[in-house]
Amino acid sequence: MIQARVIPALLLKGQGLVKTVKFKDPKYLGDPINVVRIFNDKEVDEIVLLDITATPEKRGPHFEMLKNIASEAFIPLAYGGGIRSMDDVHTLLGIGIEKLILNTSAVETPSLVREIADHAGSQAVVVSMDVKKNLFGKYEVFTHCGQKKTGLDPVKHAVEMEKMGAGEIFVNSIDRDGMMQGYDIELVKKVADAVSVPVVACGGAGNLNDVAEVIKQGHASAAAAGSIFVFQGPLRGVLISYPAYQELKKLLETV
Repeated sequence: MIQARVIPALLLKGQGLVKTVKFKDPKYLGDPINVVRIFNDKEVDEIVLLDITATPEKRGPHFEMLKNIASEAFIPLAYGGGIRSMDDVHTLLGIGIEKLILNTSAVETPSLVREIADHAGSQAVVVSMDVKKNLFGKYEVFTHCGQKKTGLDPVKHAVEMEKMGAGEIFVNSIDRDGMMQGYDIELVKKVADAVSVPVVACGGAGNLNDVAEVIKQGHASAAAAGSIFVFQGPLRGVLISYPAYQELKKLLETV
C-alpha cells in the first residue's frame, strides 16, 4: 500500500471547475460531476474541492451542488470555501463531505476549528493556509482567496491550529500556483517540521517527480496538485488524468 497520498485539488467557481495561475486568470475545465466521475475510475486517494469565490462573495457553500457531487463520488471528499458556522459543518457532513477545510475562518474564528474537532474528530478538520513570500523573503498567510494579508507567519499559524484541534494542515503556495515549476519545498518543510499532524503540500507540481520531491525533501505527508491532473502538453489542453497505482508505487517507494 502507498502511504503517501497524491491528491487532485479542484477549484470550484460558480457551477464549474477552473484552474488558476497564482490565484488569478481562472481557466474553465468543465463540469465538476463529470470530472469526479473520471477520478472515480482512476481510483484516486481523495479529492480536494475548494470554492474560490465563496469567501470573497461573502456567501456559504453551494450545498445542492456539493450534494450532487458527493452522490457521484466513491472516494473521500474534502471541501473548503465559505464554511463559517457549525450549521455549515453539519450540512456538509450530512451530504457526504468527509473533511472540512477552513482557511479564512481559521484566521477570523479559530474557535470553529476546535468546535469541529470536538464534534467530528480532528481527522475531519483541515486548516488551509494560502502563503506568499514578500520582497524581503518572509512568508505570510493570506485569506479571502489570496486577496487579504493577515500578518501571520505560516509556521506559527500552523502550530496554533494544531493546538486548536486541526488534524491536517494544507499548505498552498500562491507564488507557485499553476506555475508547474515545483513546490515551495522550503515552505512545506518549515511547516511540516513544526507540527506533528500530516501536512499536505499544494501549488507548483509540474510532474510526478515534483510530487516525490516534496514528500521526501519537504517532509509532506501528501501532495495535492491541479495542473498535472487536468492539463496536457505545452498548450495546456484540458485532459483529466491520474497515474496508475503501479506508477505511483514505483515513484514513491523510495520516499
